[in-house]
Amino acid sequence: MSLSLYNTLTRKKEEFQPVHAPQVGVYLCGPTVYSEAHLGNARGPVVFDVLTRYLRQLKYQVRYVRNITDVGHLESDADTGEDKMAKAARAARIEPMQVAQHFANRYRQHMMALGCLPPDIEPQASGHITEQIGMIEEIIANGFGYEVNGSVYFDVPKYNEAHRYGKLSNRSIEDQLGGTRDTLAGQDEKRSPLDFALWKKAAPEHIMRWPSPWGEAPGEGFPGWHLECSAMSRKYLGNLSDIHGGGLDLMFPHHECEIAQCQASDTHTDESRVWMHNNMITVNGTKMSKSLGNFVLLGDLFKGPTGPLAQGYSPMVVRFFLLQAHYRSPVDVSDDALQAARKGYRKLMNGLRLLDKLVVGASLPVAGEGDAEPTTDHQQPTAKPADADLRKLTADLYTGLDDDLNTARSIASLFNLLRKFNTLATTPAALADVSAASLTEAVAAYRTLVVDILGLQDEPRANAEQLLELTLGFYTEAKNGAKEAKESAEDATPYYAKIDQIRTALKGQGIVIKDTKAGVEWAYSEE
Repeated sequence: MSLSLYNTLTRKKEEFQPVHAPQVGVYLCGPTVYSEAHLGNARGPVVFDVLTRYLRQLKYQVRYVRNITDVGHLESDADTGEDKMAKAARAARIEPMQVAQHFANRYRQHMMALGCLPPDIEPQASGHITEQIGMIEEIIANGFGYEVNGSVYFDVPKYNEAHRYGKLSNRSIEDQLGGTRDTLAGQDEKRSPLDFALWKKAAPEHIMRWPSPWGEAPGEGFPGWHLECSAMSRKYLGNLSDIHGGGLDLMFPHHECEIAQCQASDTHTDESRVWMHNNMITVNGTKMSKSLGNFVLLGDLFKGPTGPLAQGYSPMVVRFFLLQAHYRSPVDVSDDALQAARKGYRKLMNGLRLLDKLVVGASLPVAGEGDAEPTTDHQQPTAKPADADLRKLTADLYTGLDDDLNTARSIASLFNLLRKFNTLATTPAALADVSAASLTEAVAAYRTLVVDILGLQDEPRANAEQLLELTLGFYTEAKNGAKEAKESAEDATPYYAKIDQIRTALKGQGIVIKDTKAGVEWAYSEE
């Protein structure tokens, strides 16, 4: 299969065809850094991280851009209220850029903890004022923007005469107008309640302000929220990027306005060929948001307990939780759901630990032995009875990803392959029925999908390996002591008590001990 993606703009899945293959431009709308990110803010970055990883696995040359909004995002989508950055700065009695820097740093730390690779470019809105002013001047020159008292607005009705405002969100302008009030609620500068700000004149008390070509000199103001992404996407990905996306809540008005701005500017494009939107995180069926007070901050989630959750969950468990559902499906957060995700994550990590044992135990190619004999161009290694089944399980790993980045389906395929691995590891006859070539291929595919594409890693623990080895040493000593005491008719009870104590302590850390013919081994508890 080739990669297909659901395009919100066309309402259908489409085979992915880059504008300028093999180069691929990907843009994700990033956070407004006036406060710490919550779990809902993490879903888009995790989804687009997997998308970017997979595109690179497919040998595309990806330029991944994820912006930082640090100016222009007002409290209301109707261009009213304070700038969120300025409001947070006033509350903390510090500069807005201090607020932006602090929460941008926190955001990056959390994304790194979640296994997200850093974007290739991470532009900030405040660093691209020149580009935004230039784009506004194009929109005005093309007849789709107008200036009033130092502010500039986008003329939606006029734009709709030439194009279609609402094609991304599938809304008609008549329905939108019907949902507005008869008055402009104090915004008498606007010609229509649907018009949105491209540039706002700064009030005397407004902290964040830049020189403006509009209004009485010296005019000063700040850009509208929707403008930054259009200007920065154009600068770093060209007039038409390949993929642009974010949360479903950004589809309207943010992304709808972005398309209108680009069509009304000198580029005359939809900004991106494919528009992707991940669904929301919910709590008891209600969208997680700061305005509703049902949010879970990432920093609190990792430590726990917090909000609706009775305990904390590690970043990798959270990442797995987000990926076990298709990105276009809603995900409801709860302790039960996260505990189930922890169990699934640990299974995959146990699978990674099993891979090395499988490869070591397999009949690896040795010249002169069976299917490992030297081959010529017309001679292939001898297949074994179970090869076809193993290769089908291996091929299924990527079927889900190719079908609109369905990570849920690919994870289910991983568990199917893992069951096969467990059978091979415990049944010599089954291992003898697969060739070294097919097993090596399956092992490599499992590792690649888990680590390189899904981005799931065995989480580091301070001195964990050394402490675990030392503990296993104590366990082995106690086990040997019990065996010797039993053989010499001495009381083995203290040794067994020590064994139970060690098992209990490790179980509390999510680790179980297994006594095998090869010796003492450990695995992550899947309970």
